[in-house]
Amino acid sequence: MAKNALITGITGQDGAYLAKFLLAKGYRVIGVLARRATDTTWRLKELGIREEVELADADISDLSSIIRVIDDVRPDEYYNLAAQSFVATSWNQPLLTAQATALSVAVALEAVTD
Repeated sequence: MAKNALITGITGQDGAYLAKFLLAKGYRVIGVLARRATDTTWRLKELGIREEVELADADISDLSSIIRVIDDVRPDEYYNLAAQSFVATSWNQPLLTAQATALSVAVALEAVTD
């Protein structure tokens, strides 16, 4: 039976390449996708894996939505790669950056120990 891998930040460079790597190893890959006004899955499409990964809506800073995804997916492995990656935004919105890159780690840890 294939292992389940859950990836936050799957639409980023590292997340997309990790998804491709895990798919090649036979994993079922599920990515956490934040709701955005624009399509952010272009890297997955570019790598030719968009149709092979499953996407789950959740907010990395919201414990209840991460717990819900974990309960639904029952991952064998959890990769937390989500972060604030826009330099200008990180300077202009430091609290949002801290929440996305630091607090989300605490949310992930709390969710997997729930």
